[in-house]
Amino acid sequence: MKISHFITMLVSTSLLGAVALPVWAGDSGTFSLTTGFDYSSGKYGGTTATDITSVPVIAKYQVDRWVLKLTVPYITITGPGGVVPNIGQTQTITTTQRTTESGLGDIVAGASYNLLNGSSGMPVIDLTGKVKIGTADAAKGLGTGENDYTAQVDMYKGFGDFTALGTVGYRAYGDTSTTTLDNVFFGSVGGVYKLTPNTSTGLIYDYRPAITARGSSMSEMMAFVSQKITHNWKAQGYLVKGFSNGSPDYGVGALASYVF
Repeated sequence: MKISHFITMLVSTSLLGAVALPVWAGDSGTFSLTTGFDYSSGKYGGTTATDITSVPVIAKYQVDRWVLKLTVPYITITGPGGVVPNIGQTQTITTTQRTTESGLGDIVAGASYNLLNGSSGMPVIDLTGKVKIGTADAAKGLGTGENDYTAQVDMYKGFGDFTALGTVGYRAYGDTSTTTLDNVFFGSVGGVYKLTPNTSTGLIYDYRPAITARGSSMSEMMAFVSQKITHNWKAQGYLVKGFSNGSPDYGVGALASYVF
């Protein structure tokens, strides 16, 4: 499951659906913190389930056309081994014995530039670059231990109470000493519907080709609800269904955001 990508999309779409299409921030800028949990479970082509829980802390600063974001997750994995978060199966799983490992996950730093802000009937277009720093312990199977680099374009277009959204990106993976990871294009498509001025719901479909010789493509759908509680507080909850061996069988999560 692409945990970091789903959380990024949720934070963005909650603002789109529960408030309005984004506009450029003032010179003073705005700062927000988000935290919550993400749980997923899947067999990833094996016979025994791997359960992954992530508790992220996301700091976001927006000023003018720029958004700077830092995500720091704590991860717990219970399974037979051979499955890495956001990667999938990296080696043949030969046992059904499950063990548990936990620790700091991969820190992700990103910067987005708002190329178009949705005025005059144009879509909102953001250009984003991200670096995944290999801070997760590879020996525990919490990550690859290598850095990854991502460039992507996000587009949003409002049609009354409905907002269509899509992402196209390219990710360069750092190879490990034992596994070669293919650099691939990936994409997402979906929509958000505003139920009330403060409540929205939506669907996002996510796809990524296989990136390892033993792995499979990632294909999954997320359904979510976003709620603006107060001027400062927002909350989101979501469910995920996987459609391939590169995705979990299912996932669930919730996030809370505070804007200072």
